[in-house]
Amino acid sequence: MSDSEPVPPPLPVPLAELPATPAAGAGRRWLLVTGLVAIAGLVLSILLWQKLGNIQEELARRSTDSTAQSIEARTLARQAQEGTRELTARLALLETRLSEVSLQRTQLEELMQSLSRSRDENLVVDVESALRLAQQQAQLTGSAEPLLAALKSADQRLARAAQPRLNPLQRAIARDVERIKATTVTDVPGLLLKLDELTRVVDDLPLANAMVTGAAAARLVAPAPAPARPASAAGTSMAWLDSLALRAWWQRTLQGSLDEARGLLRVSRIDQPDAALLAPEQAFFLRENLKLKLLNARLGLLSRQTASARSDLAAAGASLAKYFDPASRRTQAAVQLLQQVQSQMKSSELPRLDETLAALATAAAGR
Repeated sequence: MSDSEPVPPPLPVPLAELPATPAAGAGRRWLLVTGLVAIAGLVLSILLWQKLGNIQEELARRSTDSTAQSIEARTLARQAQEGTRELTARLALLETRLSEVSLQRTQLEELMQSLSRSRDENLVVDVESALRLAQQQAQLTGSAEPLLAALKSADQRLARAAQPRLNPLQRAIARDVERIKATTVTDVPGLLLKLDELTRVVDDLPLANAMVTGAAAARLVAPAPAPARPASAAGTSMAWLDSLALRAWWQRTLQGSLDEARGLLRVSRIDQPDAALLAPEQAFFLRENLKLKLLNARLGLLSRQTASARSDLAAAGASLAKYFDPASRRTQAAVQLLQQVQSQMKSSELPRLDETLAALATAAAGR
């Protein structure tokens, strides 16, 4: 063959006949390693996502706890502020009372230091100071005894002085003494005892919608005693006793069923719709509210707040008439006791020494 003739191209070799090269094996291993790394990365991503979710839940829980604690702290701070305001008000009241006491002390000192006054003027000023002090004591104690004692002492001192120009003052003192003795003053200890008795009997008062039971339950029918039988008829006697026992058991069962059926229906008259709609579980709160009203009336009586005590007693009387059984003897006794307390509180105002103080002012002016 000459050099000028063209050389034919080589024929393609089939893929199945190509030998496996090292580069192809390395590529497969690289793909396998890459796949494993991707799987591991996916697993790690899933674990990290779960951990992140747990961290978010923990942060949410802690945020909720922090919010609750902040709310509680605000509540405590508000309560502390209210307590501070109350203490400030009490301190201001105590300071006012202290200033009043200081003023009274200053007046007494000035009264003691007024040695240049005449005998009559000193006597009039001393009597007026004693009467005003007795009037304050009567207002604090709720008793007229300090007023009577001060008036009697002033009358004795004026009688020893024997001054004609002080005779109108003696007559005014006598009229005030008669008026105080004729005035009915509230017996505070007796009223407190009655209020305590009312508070104790509240738990025993029957409600208007309470279940009313009969006077006596139906008696069970007892089997008649078996007569004596001869020993020869023992079998007949046993059969007879069995029939009696079966009959008695049947009568007891029938009577019990009838009693239960009668208890399913109750017919009663209740004039107050609110009392009829009162649930059994609300009876406890009703009694406790009634006790609180009586205790508030007791505190008002002790603090000389007659208007507040009267309003609390009126509310307690309305509750008794509205929710409790008016036909019960206990309810009637409680209503009567409450009415006694209300009637005795009508004349609770202490008398004033207007005539005596006016006569003292006239005597101090020298007329």
